[in-house]
Amino acid sequence: MSDIGDWFRSIPAITRYWFAASIAVPLVGKLGLISPAYLFLWPEAFLYRFQIWRPITATFYFPVGPGTGFLYLVNLYFLYQYSTRLETGAFDGRPADYLFMLLFNWICIVVSFHVISGVEGKHVRLDRYGILFIIWSLTSQTKITGLAMDMQLLMIPLIMSVLYVWAQLNRDMMVSFWFGTRFKACYLPWVILGFNYIIGGSVINELIGNLVGHLYFFLMFRYPMDLGGRNFLSTPQFLYRWLPSRRGGVSGFGVPPASVRRAADQNGGGGRHNWGQGFRLGDQ
Repeated sequence: MSDIGDWFRSIPAITRYWFAASIAVPLVGKLGLISPAYLFLWPEAFLYRFQIWRPITATFYFPVGPGTGFLYLVNLYFLYQYSTRLETGAFDGRPADYLFMLLFNWICIVVSFHVISGVEGKHVRLDRYGILFIIWSLTSQTKITGLAMDMQLLMIPLIMSVLYVWAQLNRDMMVSFWFGTRFKACYLPWVILGFNYIIGGSVINELIGNLVGHLYFFLMFRYPMDLGGRNFLSTPQFLYRWLPSRRGGVSGFGVPPASVRRAADQNGGGGRHNWGQGFRLGDQ
């Protein structure tokens, strides 16, 4: 038990709390301590019944069962692996910046799910029949891939958005996947999208996560650094006061965009990349 405790404490703080909540909340639903019907993101209940906890619980909840357990464990591994790499790599010593990235991605995912459910008319009345249907689905032996998995759970999209950012910051790194396959990291989010489609039967969660991750990467890195545009995203000061930056840590952002590398080569190469003023995470 001490080895497990040491390993758990070795996980960086934000990833550790996220990882623990992604285990605790599904366990609470599985044991029936709280009805799973209150853990989904139902737009009608959130918007009109003021059940404001739903976007939060839907971020950590996953209906673990015979048909979904493997998918849950795979994505829990992705959460641990790539959130840890980001928090100890590009965001090392800058917990406020990393938390801001998670909050930005989470808000975009919540908004996108509400837009999709509104456009497609998939609001489901949360009456007693709707609750009974959810409970039946969660306790049945069938694979849950329909409305509940595709539209009302936010765990996979948030994990995929983090994985996408890591893949873009390390786009030229060679990564290994199952069966010995190797490819550049920039292709990893799309390989996982196809992999989850095979084992889960859906790509909506993964696609939204990739798109949100691309939006963050474009606004925070690509547009200001590679295209010379203004920086639209900046971490609020109250997050810095709550989670002050730790100086002296690693602060690399993976491989810089191509135009930045070319500019550095023209300036003599071999030295540090000139990222421009004001675009380094944590600088105030």
